[in-house]
Order: sequence, then structure tokens, then C-alpha cells
Amino acid sequence: MSREIINTPAAPQAIGPYSQAVRAGNTVYLSGQIPLDPNTMELVAGDADQQIAQVFDNLAALAAACGGTLADVVKLTVYLTDLSYFPRVNEIMAQYFHAPCPARAVAGVAQLPRGALVEMDAILVLDG
Repeated sequence: MSREIINTPAAPQAIGPYSQAVRAGNTVYLSGQIPLDPNTMELVAGDADQQIAQVFDNLAALAAACGGTLADVVKLTVYLTDLSYFPRVNEIMAQYFHAPCPARAVAGVAQLPRGALVEMDAILVLDG
């Protein structure tokens, strides 16, 4: 099976030795996204809501770069530095995903890169 590296300026550039996304056959693995503005590579200003929305926007940009949408996400993993943000993730996620929603895991973590409050990674399955 061939691999294709996905790279787009519409999402934050990798801040380490990894690819933004990798497509293997019909499956695409999106690397963890923190709430970086792709234009400035700085954390978005604002509270957890703005950070959560930016992460979903970054994931959507990566999905589009490989010919998909968030509707193609089959698995989403969410990492939060404070699990009290969990209800906000649910509310904001409902603006980006519609039934059938992907499988999901949420984990509380001590710290994330660049002081982010949230990080998410995803797996997509594309038709054809």
C-alpha cells in the first residue's frame, strides 16, 4: 500500500518531526492539532471555546487537503488539560459534526505543547 504525505498551508505547519497527515489507501491519519492560527503559528487569543473551535477548524482544513471533510472522520481523540472543558467540547463539536458522529475518546492530560488547553487528532476513511 502506498503512502501519501498531506501538507497544506491552510492548517498549522508541523512543529516537530512529523507530517500534518498521512494517507494510506483510503485511510487518512491526521496528526494532533493544537489551536494554532495557521497564518501566524501562534495560539489563538481567547478562552477554551476559541481554542476548541480553532482545533476543529485546523482538522477541517487537513481533511479538505486530502479530499475529505469532517464527515469522513471515523475516530476522534481529544486531549484536555482540564476536563471541565468537556461539556464545551461537546457543544462546539455539535457545530462541526452531525449524525452519525465518529467514535471518540477524551483524555485529561497534564500539559500540551505551547500551553494549549486542547489537542485533537483524527482518523478519516475516504471513499474511493
